[in-house]
Order: sequence, then structure tokens, then C-alpha cells
Amino acid sequence: MESSLNKRHIRDEIVKIAGPVFLELLMGTLFGMVDMMMLGRSGDDATTAASIAAVGVTNQLIFLGLSLVQSLNVGGTTMVARYIGAKREDRIESVVKHVIILTQLLLVLPIVYIGVGMTGSAMKFFGAQQDTIQIGSGYFRVVSLGFIFQSFNFAIFAALRGAGDTKTPMKINIFANLLNVFGNAVLIYGLLGFPRLGVLGAGISTSLSYVVASILLIRVILNEKNIVHIKIKNKFKFDKDIIYNLVKIGLPASLEQIAMRIGILTFTRIVASLGTAAYATHQICINILNLSFTPGQAFGISASTLAGRSLGAEELNKAEQYIKSCGKIGAVIAALMGLVFFFFGNFLASLYTSNKEVVFEAARVLKLVAFIQPFQCSQLIIAGGLRGAGDTVWTLVSTFIGILVIRLILAYTFVVKMGMGLSGAWLAVLIDQSIRWVLILIRFRTGKWKYITIR
Repeated sequence: MESSLNKRHIRDEIVKIAGPVFLELLMGTLFGMVDMMMLGRSGDDATTAASIAAVGVTNQLIFLGLSLVQSLNVGGTTMVARYIGAKREDRIESVVKHVIILTQLLLVLPIVYIGVGMTGSAMKFFGAQQDTIQIGSGYFRVVSLGFIFQSFNFAIFAALRGAGDTKTPMKINIFANLLNVFGNAVLIYGLLGFPRLGVLGAGISTSLSYVVASILLIRVILNEKNIVHIKIKNKFKFDKDIIYNLVKIGLPASLEQIAMRIGILTFTRIVASLGTAAYATHQICINILNLSFTPGQAFGISASTLAGRSLGAEELNKAEQYIKSCGKIGAVIAALMGLVFFFFGNFLASLYTSNKEVVFEAARVLKLVAFIQPFQCSQLIIAGGLRGAGDTVWTLVSTFIGILVIRLILAYTFVVKMGMGLSGAWLAVLIDQSIRWVLILIRFRTGKWKYITIR
């Protein structure tokens, strides 16, 4: 009876944290899909293909920046969770200030400079053809400026989730995404007296939604009633222990993200060599794949928060139980999503574009995406739990082997040497995800992650 109650308590704690995150990510991804669908129907086939490709090229830079921001945020989330578990809440304000300041100085400034000051050459580097550069350069600049606010939001969201508050990020993100979808409709198509701006309008709307979210978040963190808050009057000074923790946890995480971005960038360039139509198809599949990341990310965040809190309270077995339970729930959801992609891929792709060639190819790829689901979801959740423990070295190893070695070698072989086209590229993704899942699972089963300490 006691064991049954304990399992129910663990499940309730997981759902309490993961539920709002799942809803937030799901809604955000759905809104992103709607944005892409709007662009897919904003002009003739050539214009829409170039517009969708422009979004994909811009995302390469933004995701590079966000991946580095997230590496600092991993340290922030872990420390907040650990300090709460150890009843050292007085340390949280300093953690939040460190993450915000270091993010803006070290990561945001270079990304904004590349996006605004080196637009054409940066887009070309990320695989854009000339038609994509011509149509999408304005979008590239505007979204790069929006990164200032987007990265600030990510830092605060990470701290709130580390404290177990996932409802606040959910509410703010859903509101900001609703504004973004409305703004996209108005500015892409020129409604309500506004000019028809196409893909540039999508960029303006997206960046403005980040600004609104930042304003709402500032109100949250200035409220001293919240466990995560800052006082402006308290002078900031660098704390060597917090810097040590951020480096210890964040450095491997940042190297992991750099490896991932280099791998994905190189992978994308291999795909881009197939032409604009194939690249647009790839972006549609990526956009749909983002939907399937939601259960893994949501339960991974839950595993990270609860494992970190348990380890802070020196409850090692409870941390392991949380991660295992997160994995079981996430696996069921991922399997259901896989069935949807396998049987309804054609319908999903047709929502984005009326181009029959793109729809047919996307539907073929989504059948492979269906098989990626269980490996991807389990790997994301267990890796989330390891990061919550501060164990970011092994996730770096798995990413390096999976993406930089396995995925790139196989993608080059399947696409360039064997001429398998886009399906060959996605077959490489399937094999990469399954190998990363094996590596992460091996690390989890050693139990060594339970004994990592922070200052």
C-alpha cells in the first residue's frame, strides 16, 4: 500500500511539473506550425519555398545562439533545483543575475552582430540559395534582433522551472504565441490596413512577441513573493562558487550544444545540396518533428527539476525513481505521436503547402520520423535527468558520437554517395537517435550521476 501511494505521489509530482511544460511546448509548436503554414500559402510556389527556406536558414543561427544560452541555463536550472532541495533559497537571486548577465554579454552580442552586420554572408554560410537570401534577408535581421529578448526569456524560464514553477512560463509563452500568430496573419497578408510584408512580417511579429514576453517576465521576477525574484537595489557581484558551478555544468553542456549545432549545420548543408524544394520539404518535416519533441522535452524538464531537488535533499533513490517514471509516461505519448506521423503524414504535410512534390516527399520522410519517436523521447528524458544531476559530460559524449560522427557519415553516404535523397538524410537521423539512446541509457544505469556535487 505504501509503495502504491509513493508511486502515485511521484507520478503526481511529475505531472504537476511536466503538464504545464508539455502544454506550453505543444501550443508553441502548433503556433509555429501555423506560422509556417501561413508562409506556405503567402504567394506562388517559388516565393513560398524561398520563404520557408529563409525561416530554416535563420533558425540555424538562432538555434546556435539558443543552444549556447541553454547550456548556461542548464547550470541555472540545476543550481536552483539543488538549492531548493538543500533549503538554500537565498542563493537563487545571485544565480539568476549571473545567468542573465553572462548570457547577454557572452552569447547575445556575437549572435546579434552576425545576424545584423553579416546578413548575406551568414545566410550563405548556413546553406541559403540566392533566392532565399533575396527574399529572407530582412527576416534574418529582425529575428536576430529579437534574440536579445528571446534569450532573456529563456534564462528566466530556466530558473522558474528549476524552482518547479512551470505554470508561469506556460501562461506567458501561450499568450506571446497567440500574439505572434495574430501578428503574423496581419503582417504576412497585409490585413487591417497594414502592408503585405510576407516573410518579413513574420519576423517582425515574432520579435515583438518576445518583447511582450520579456515585459511580463520582468514583472514576475521583481515580485518578492515569488521564490525566483531579484531586487534591483541589491548590488551584483560575481560569486566564484556560482561561476565554478556554471563552468562545471555549463561548459560540457555548451560543448555539447556546439557539437550539435555544427553537426546539424553540416547535415543541413548536405540536405540543402538537394535544392530549394528539397530544403523546403526538409523544413516542413523539421517543423512537424518539433511537435514530437514536446513529450521528451516536457518530461525531461520534469526529470531535471525533480532529480536535482532530490539530490539536493540527498534522496538518491528518489531521484532515480523520478527519472524512470518520467521515461515511462513520455514513452507512451511518443508512441502515439509516432502512429499519427506514420498514418497521417500526407495530411500533415498538405497543411503547409499545395506543392504536390513537396507533400509526397514529406509524407515519405514522416514515416521514418515515426520510428525515431521512441528513441528520441527516451533519450531526451534520461538526458534531462542527468543534466538535473549536473552530469553534462556524458550527454556531451553521446551527442558528439551520435551527431558529429554517426549522423554526418551516414547522411553523406546515403545522400551524396548512394543518391537516396531526403529519405537517406532522415534514415541517418533515425540511426543517430537510436545510438544516442543506447549511450545515455548505459550512463544512467551506472548510477554514477547520483554522486556529482555542486558548491
